Amino acid sequence: MNNAVLEILNQFHTESDFSGVCLVRLGDRDIVHQAFGLAHRGFTIPNELTTRFDIASVTKLFTAAAVMQLIDQGKLTLDARVMPLLAIEGTPISDDVTLFHCLTHTSGIADDADEEAGEDYELLFVEKPNYAIRETKDFLPQCTEKEPNFAPGEGVRYNNCAFVLLGLVIEKVTDMPYRDYVKHHIFAPAGMESADFCAMDGVCANLAEHYKQVEGQNGEKDWRKNVYSYPPIGSPDGGATVTANDLAQFIRAIRDNRLMRSAASREFLSPHIKQDEDPDLSSLWNGFGFEFELDNNGETTMLGKDGINAGVASICTYHPPSDTTIVILANQDCDVWEMHKEIVKVVG
Repeated sequence: MNNAVLEILNQFHTESDFSGVCLVRLGDRDIVHQAFGLAHRGFTIPNELTTRFDIASVTKLFTAAAVMQLIDQGKLTLDARVMPLLAIEGTPISDDVTLFHCLTHTSGIADDADEEAGEDYELLFVEKPNYAIRETKDFLPQCTEKEPNFAPGEGVRYNNCAFVLLGLVIEKVTDMPYRDYVKHHIFAPAGMESADFCAMDGVCANLAEHYKQVEGQNGEKDWRKNVYSYPPIGSPDGGATVTANDLAQFIRAIRDNRLMRSAASREFLSPHIKQDEDPDLSSLWNGFGFEFELDNNGETTMLGKDGINAGVASICTYHPPSDTTIVILANQDCDVWEMHKEIVKVVG
């Protein structure tokens, strides 16, 4: 198994520009934990197992876990209405949007960049500097002015801004900045020793630079840094910086009920909403941040989350039948989803 996975990784490194780290953990035993490529292309510094990577939307798992913690503590309920709780008025967002809607992508609210409609997130910052957005509240002008796509609960559409609102709820209820709450109440108890929200315009040890593929002057492949592509520091919908081991630790901490009590953990690790009514997609479900694949008997075969941004590609999955965790983190554009699919064929 080890050799087969390494063969896949080497092929993607050689042929598809994979630069990053892959971790395959069976139970508590690492089958593969390997680094590839460069953390810094300018100084040819290699990626290592301790290198931290931007994980884009995988960050939503930490936001969802924080909300579930607060629900478990009786400070929130899934049917709590978000906008009245935040005392935000005068926007097209319905007062009927609940925490459940935000967690399951069923809120219907418009996104800042509607990626399902093909909008490019980078284009948000052509006229507005990305470094103007550092705190959770700074996202509101991008989230609260568009008309909704559908009424709350009347559809399913992936949504980043819903998780921004969840971050504001966390701040409101805990009286702590979102990032501080997650670092103290998610990262620390989960044993995620390297996890943080490293700023792209700051100095942070063991952090990979991230590169977007572009076309050079003569049509050849080239790379550019992604420092102007999105806000410079992580937020409730994306941008945490972690190692592959940190994500595996997070999965284990949830399963061991170290972040919340068992009933809340079970709910967090359960599917709740079908992604689509198409019978061909009936096995794909949304949970609270997590996405699920179910077999014909309705049993979970895989749960996880992925993330993509300019120069960022990440995926973290857990496979209950084999007790296997797979984490792939890349710091330049690469089809980690195809890589993941090939690895799953090997490890089951």
